[in-house]
Amino acid sequence: MPERKDRQPDTAVALAFPAPFPIKVMGRREAGFASAVIEIVTRHAPDFLPASIETRPSRAGKYVSLTATVNAVSREQLDALYRELCDHPAVVMVL
Repeated sequence: MPERKDRQPDTAVALAFPAPFPIKVMGRREAGFASAVIEIVTRHAPDFLPASIETRPSRAGKYVSLTATVNAVSREQLDALYRELCDHPAVVMVL
């Protein structure tokens, strides 16, 4: 059977907007990290509730991961949010 060219690859994930979308941000455990992440997330998702952020320290306590669930309204919004988070010097990884 010939392959259909109008299909997305099986690895592509289609998102339907608006939708809740969790973003995990990892960085060094240092003063101001959480507030910087909250400021960036709020800039891109004004309805984000900072009190809803989940914090989890690494086993050794050197790093911390923050999970912020935003109400994503577009792919462009998420791309801009990821770019700004990744550009922050205290951020090690964004998932």
